Amino acid sequence: MKKTEYHVAIVGATGAVGTKIKELLEQDTHFAIGQLKLLSSRRSAGTLISFRDEQIPCEELTASSFEDVDIAFFSAGGEVSRQFVPIAVRSGAIVIDNTSEFRMHKEVPLVVPEVNPHVLQTHQGIVSVPNCSALQMVTALTPIHHTYGLERIIVSTYQAVSGSGVGAITELLSQAQASLQGEPAQANLLPAKKDKKHYPIAFNVLPQVDVFTDNDYSFEEQKMMDETKKIMELPFLKMAATCVRVPVVTGHSESVYIELAAPASVSEIRELLSRSPGVVVQDNPSEQLYPTPLQAAGSPDVFVGRIRKDPDIPNGFHLWIVSDNLLKGAAWNSLQIAHSLMEQDLI
Repeated sequence: MKKTEYHVAIVGATGAVGTKIKELLEQDTHFAIGQLKLLSSRRSAGTLISFRDEQIPCEELTASSFEDVDIAFFSAGGEVSRQFVPIAVRSGAIVIDNTSEFRMHKEVPLVVPEVNPHVLQTHQGIVSVPNCSALQMVTALTPIHHTYGLERIIVSTYQAVSGSGVGAITELLSQAQASLQGEPAQANLLPAKKDKKHYPIAFNVLPQVDVFTDNDYSFEEQKMMDETKKIMELPFLKMAATCVRVPVVTGHSESVYIELAAPASVSEIRELLSRSPGVVVQDNPSEQLYPTPLQAAGSPDVFVGRIRKDPDIPNGFHLWIVSDNLLKGAAWNSLQIAHSLMEQDLI
């Protein structure tokens, strides 16, 4: 019998993504919530969070937190997911996980609902939300691939600090204020857990997101390459990524170069993307119309502009892709997955 309401848990309810998921659920009149459980660390347990007409206290995350939970949204980091996601699944919950912990597991669907909702049919209790940068890129590129064929991607990202959590936003703002007052920007406001160095981000650009791997690509770059191939089901796609952190609070931007298998024109690509779900085209060079992270913040859509042919490669094109990394890149995509599971009677 199909459920009429759902018992929902948010793990990491006080974090940047967990807060966004709570806000989206609060506004979603089509999501029938019978009970909402907000789960956090011991430090945040007891914190009262408003939800609709209630004040709900955060509970400490424990092994018994998932009894009678139907859907558990996880946004509390890989270590927490590694420990508690299997417990939640054994308790009967379907987990929608925002961390990288299970993304490349063969049996775990990696889902962007505009791109590959069909793979939800294979879930075994866990569904992964892709890396935010890969997610917005594949939303824009999949319609192009389906029409013209995609042979190569070279992408450079310009990623907001909110991708590192609430603390990174505080760090950026504190460093910016210090710099404007003529004081040195301290680079150690947050402990660098795995980095050997921790550079200031205010008024700076850092060509490193996450730690470096053995091949000198960062973990973020490797995730983009691996996850894009999995989502688009293109294991042999030629792809390279460079991921950069910029002093922006919210909104990831990407400069994307693609090579197509079949000829296309700029106008054809614009028209195709303007009809694609979840994509908004903002592309009029004569009017200086193009997407920016400041404009994209607060929107669940993926914005595309600066579409132009490469001057030397016949089927090469360049695009500029922007999206709110906390919404479409995480919370909104999580909620879309939940709705798709319901629509397919998979809960």
